[in-house]
Parts: sequence; C-alpha cells; structure tokens
Amino acid sequence: MMLRYLVPYNLKRSRPDNVPNEISLRHLTVDEALPAFKQYLNDAFMAGHMIIKIIHGKSGGVIRGLVWEELKGHPLVQSYRLGEYGEGGSGVTIAYLERR
Repeated sequence: MMLRYLVPYNLKRSRPDNVPNEISLRHLTVDEALPAFKQYLNDAFMAGHMIIKIIHGKSGGVIRGLVWEELKGHPLVQSYRLGEYGEGGSGVTIAYLERR
C-alpha cells in the first residue's frame, strides 16, 4: 500500500522517513494546493525520493497547470511528465527529482 499525503497537508513538518512518494491535490483550491505542494516537494526531496507522483485530477486542468508551472525550472526537479496508462493518466504528474 502506498502512503499518501492527504491534503490539506497543513504544512506540518514530517520526519523524512515518513514522507510518502505521492500527494493528492484533488478537490483543493489553488490557494490551498500551492503551499501544500511546495512544502511536499521540499519534504520529498529531503526524504530522498527520486520519483514522486502528484495527483491533481483531470477536470479543468487548473491544478495541473499550477503544478507544472511550479515544476518548470525548479532546482530540485530533473524532469516531469503526465502519468501513463496504469499510473493515473492525465490526472497525475510524475516528477523526477535531483539527487541529494
């Protein structure tokens, strides 16, 4: 079973060994999703995750656009892509993080 950040993430600090490899931003407003995602991205990097899954949902694409804008050029991110069949398709983004 995969661990997930159940958002709102509440911006609480997790110990690095308790940070899951995915976060769900579904059903959040932009104002809720952005700070939670930024915090999660840093926490996932510090936990040593090389690949993370961001669940943003398919409807509208507003949260996906927000996620992609944040990932674009971020110093902790090597690359990112939409999920493939079996990963969640266009409802998720897979991000590859830099090594610590």
